Amino acid sequence: MSIRLRLTLWYTSLLALTMVAFGFLVYYVVYHNTMQDLKNRLWDVAGEFRVGAFPDFSLGLRTSNRFDRSTIFAQLVSYIENENGVVSDKTTNLLTYEFPYPALSDLKFQYRFLSYKIDNEPFYILEKPVYDLAGNKIGLIQIASYMGKEEAMLALLRQILWLSGLAGVLVAFALGMFLSRKALQPIEEVTAAAERIQSGSDLSTRIPGDSQDEIGRLRRTLNHMLERLERAYKELEESIAAQRRFVSDASHELRTPLTTIRGNVDFLAKIWGGEGGQAEGAPALTAEEREQLSKEAIHDIADEARRMSRLVNDMLALARADAGYNMPMERLSLRPLAEEAARRAAFLPRKAEWVVGPLDALDGVWVMGNRDYLLQLLFIFIENGFKYTPSGEVRLEAVRSGDKVGLVVADTGIGMSKEEVPHIFDRFYRADESRGKTAGTGLGLSIAKWIADMHHAALEVRTKLGEGSRFIVWLPVDFSQPTECDIIEHTERPNLPEGENRKGQERE
Repeated sequence: MSIRLRLTLWYTSLLALTMVAFGFLVYYVVYHNTMQDLKNRLWDVAGEFRVGAFPDFSLGLRTSNRFDRSTIFAQLVSYIENENGVVSDKTTNLLTYEFPYPALSDLKFQYRFLSYKIDNEPFYILEKPVYDLAGNKIGLIQIASYMGKEEAMLALLRQILWLSGLAGVLVAFALGMFLSRKALQPIEEVTAAAERIQSGSDLSTRIPGDSQDEIGRLRRTLNHMLERLERAYKELEESIAAQRRFVSDASHELRTPLTTIRGNVDFLAKIWGGEGGQAEGAPALTAEEREQLSKEAIHDIADEARRMSRLVNDMLALARADAGYNMPMERLSLRPLAEEAARRAAFLPRKAEWVVGPLDALDGVWVMGNRDYLLQLLFIFIENGFKYTPSGEVRLEAVRSGDKVGLVVADTGIGMSKEEVPHIFDRFYRADESRGKTAGTGLGLSIAKWIADMHHAALEVRTKLGEGSRFIVWLPVDFSQPTECDIIEHTERPNLPEGENRKGQERE
C-alpha cells in the first residue's frame, strides 16, 4: 500500500470518525430536547386533570378543555374493585384506543414515562398513581402524547446525518487523494532520480531541484551523501568485497541455529495449539509427554541462542580487527596470567581431564600485552582442546627458548591432517572430521591469530590425525626494567608553612 493511499485512508478515517461522533452528538441533543419537550408538555397537561370519586365509588376525570385533543390523550384506571385494574374513564379522543396498564401490585413508582405503540401508532405516556385521603393507591392516571411527528422528524434527521456523512467521506477521500498526490509529487521525483542512480550505478548523478522547503532539504542531504559516497567508493571497494564474503559466511553459519529455533518454535506451537492442547489432526499427547517435548525444544532453543551469541561476539572481535583496532598494551607478569587461565579452565564443561603442567619457565618473565585478550587467546585453545578431545587429557604448560617464552596447550583429541593445518586460521573454517559433530563457529582460531599478531607473537601448531594437537604461543619477552620506586610507610606529614601546604594540596 502506497504512502499516498495510507495518508488518504488515515485522513478519511479520522474525518469519518469525527463525522460519526458529530452526528451522534447532534442526534442525541435533538432527541434529548424533543423528549424533554414531550415530558414538559405532559407535566403541564397533567396539571389540567383532576380525579374525582363518584357516588358509586368509581373514579372519574375532571378536566378543562385547554389541551389539544388531537395529540393529548388521558386514561384513568381504578383499583377500587379490582386489583388488576379497570378503566373507569378516559377522554373522548380515546374511544378506539386503550393503553396497557399495570396491576396494583406493580404500582411501585411515583411517576414514570413510557413509550407504547398501539395499532402501530407511537405514544409517549406519563403514568402517575392516584391516592385516597389515607394515602392508599386507588388508581392510575395515564396522560399520553401522540409522537408520530417527532418520530418522523427523528427518522428524517437520521437519514440526513447518514447521507451527509457518507457524502462527506466520499468527497474527503477524493480530495485527500488529490492533495496527497500534490504533496508527495516532489518525493516521487526524488525517488525516480534515486532509482536512476541505483539502476545505472552512477554516483555522479545528482537530484535536481533547489526549493527551500523540507523536500529541498532532503534533496540537498541526498546530494551531499552521493558526493561522499562517490569519493569513498573506490577506497572501499576491496573492503566491501571482503565484508560481503564475511557476511555471506556469517549468514551461512547463522542459518542453522535460526532454522533450529524456528523449527522448535513451530513444534511448540503444534503441540500446544488448538483446543485441548494439540493441533488439529495431531496425535493425542499426555501432559507429561507435552511437558517433556517442550523441555527438549526449549533446551535446543537455548543452546542455539548461546551459539548465536558466541558467533556474534566472535564477529564483533573480527570486525574490530578489520577496522584497525589499537589494542592497549601494558607490561604484564606472565605466570599469574597463566595460573588465572588454568584456574578458570577447570570450571569449563569437558569430558577430558584438565592437567596443568610445569609453569616454571614463566618465573620472572614479563611481556608487553593486553591481559584480557591474552586470557581470551589461551581460552580459545583450551576450549578447542576440550571440544575435540572426547577422552584423554588437555594440558597447559610453559617453555622457554632464548628471548621468547611459549604457552603450550596440548590435547590428545582427534587431531588434524597436514592438509588441514594451513587453513585452520581461516574464518569459518572447520576441519572436516569435526564438522557436524561438535558445536562451533569456526571463528575462534581466526581471533586467536589476530590476538597473536597484535602481540607480535608466533603460533606453532603440531598435530597428527587421531593423536591430538599441540598449540604453542611464542611471546617475545620484555627485558625492559620497570621504573624503580619504594613503598613509603605511612607517617605523619610535617607541618609546613601555609603556602607550601597549599602547593602540596594542589599537586595532589
